[in-house]
Amino acid sequence: MPENKTKATAVSVTAYIDALTDPTRRSDAKELAQLMQQASGEKPKLWGPSIVGFGSYHYRYDSGREGDMPLISFSPRKAATVLYSMLCNPEAKALLAKLGRHSTGKGCLYIKNLADVDRTVLETLIKNAVAHYRARNDAPS
Repeated sequence: MPENKTKATAVSVTAYIDALTDPTRRSDAKELAQLMQQASGEKPKLWGPSIVGFGSYHYRYDSGREGDMPLISFSPRKAATVLYSMLCNPEAKALLAKLGRHSTGKGCLYIKNLADVDRTVLETLIKNAVAHYRARNDAPS
């Protein structure tokens, strides 16, 4: 089985965020880091070269592949900031309708600017994602 390439690193999240050249991405990343830290109660870690993650959970697929991933995370990409694990619970679809300007992928939420979204709705999405993955992780296998 190939090893998961996305792992927690010892790289400073603060240094990573401070090095972002786009001022909007940098400001949005600082705010997201604060929101996610408050929701998860976990300190941020850099996973791989560009994912800021909070907490972790262990996954195991039927294929036998397994590994660890952050409970919640984001990555400030050039085109948009990507939020991972936000679409995991049944309430997500209704919340997304109230969020504001965004797009989604298979399991990702893309936000160009935090100024375009409702912070209360975003906080609820983040809190719901943390609760979902913690409940799933605490469930007996």
